Amino acid sequence: MALSFARLRALAAAVILGGMVAGCGVNTIPTLEEQAKAQWSEVQNQYQRRAELIPNLVETVKGFAAQERETLTAVIEARAKATQITVNTDQLTDPAALQRFQDAQAQLSGALGRLLAVSENYPELKSNQNFLALQSQLEGTENRIAVSRRDYIQAVQAYNTEVRTFPGRLWALVYSAQPMATFATSEQNQTAPTVKF
Repeated sequence: MALSFARLRALAAAVILGGMVAGCGVNTIPTLEEQAKAQWSEVQNQYQRRAELIPNLVETVKGFAAQERETLTAVIEARAKATQITVNTDQLTDPAALQRFQDAQAQLSGALGRLLAVSENYPELKSNQNFLALQSQLEGTENRIAVSRRDYIQAVQAYNTEVRTFPGRLWALVYSAQPMATFATSEQNQTAPTVKF
């Protein structure tokens, strides 16, 4: 009887200890890290969607605005650069890698903006159904990029908060967890545009 009581006691202690470990946050950091990585994958997915739309948009514009070679070339080069710079989930703690990615994407956004501005000079292009459909898809993709970036920023915020606060800070030592980098708004986006009439 004493042996079974000792086993029962050991089993109860193991259950209590297991409950304490499960409840104290040992799984929080890996869970939040995986959520942030999943959100990063969605960010990359949306940028990839945009990159895939660009060749069709360029070809459509090229057919109507052949003299806009410089703008078309800038878009093609910016797309090539943006698709070459990638950040895998192991690099999410490297702010410089994320900044390079963000800079390349910003250059592509600027080139696309110039391309769409050029379309204003060509009424027949603006009324072309292919162009309108591609423009609509691109606008939708830009919205999806904004949403996925917001979701990634929120996931990283939750992860970084856990890694930097108690008791997560203790578990961060166990996992060698480092804070993740997030998107930063460029200097030009922080200043109000000058409007002149």
